[in-house]
Order: sequence, then structure tokens, then C-alpha cells
Amino acid sequence: MITGKSIDRLNVGDTAQFAKTVTETDIYLYAGITGDFNPAHVNEAYAKNTFFKTRIAHGMLTAGFISAIIANQLPGPGTIYLKQDLSFLAPVRIGDTITAQVEIIELNADKNRVTLKTTCENQDGVLVLTGQGLVSPPKAPKT
Repeated sequence: MITGKSIDRLNVGDTAQFAKTVTETDIYLYAGITGDFNPAHVNEAYAKNTFFKTRIAHGMLTAGFISAIIANQLPGPGTIYLKQDLSFLAPVRIGDTITAQVEIIELNADKNRVTLKTTCENQDGVLVLTGQGLVSPPKAPKT
């Protein structure tokens, strides 16, 4: 059985990262899955007349990279996402390489809760998203 780290194996300051280059296909697949066909994401003619001058990725697509870290790395498989606060600071464009990071900032062993600082930045070091998450890591196996 594959499981993530239980709270007794985590430390404040632990970090993990995930990087991905956002493609046009990613944007269309996300739109199709979620039903979010905002023309700012899928219509270049429309997007040329916006503040951004081109299509941008869905903010929640970018936030999904944080979820990937939580599910696969830190704390890892079996972790339950409880809460996420987000601030979207800059657009993500097709071709941007986004590096998401989570950092443990608080552990509450009594409630089996982990508070995470969550960020995403682009290839130029521009912070595009910041926030704070709350998760429940898998419980340690009983011996």
C-alpha cells in the first residue's frame, strides 16, 4: 500500500516542488473538463482585446499544480485537502513553465492537520499565485 507521510514524519520547513510548462492543450482540456470556456482562456481574437493581450491559463489550472504536490509528494498519497486560500498575482500564458511549491508552516498533531504555504512562480521568477492550504495527512499505520 502506497501512502504519504504521516504527521509524525513531517517537519515545519519541509518543502516539495512540481514544475510544468502550460500548453494550449492543457487549457482546452481543463476547459472541457470543468466547463469553463471563458473567452479569456479559449478565444484568441477575444483575448487580444483584453488587458493581457493574449489568452491566459485558468487560475485554477495553475492551482491544480499545488494539488499535485500534496497528492503525490508532500504529504503524499492518502492526504485529504481541507482548505485552500489563493491570491492570483500575475497571468499564466501558454508556454510559461510554472513551478509550484508547498512548504509546511505548521503541524497540529492533535487534529492531524498540516498548514502549508503554497506558491507558484513562472520561469522568470514572477510569483503568479500564493496562498495557504490545510490538509490532513494519512495516519501512521497501526502496529
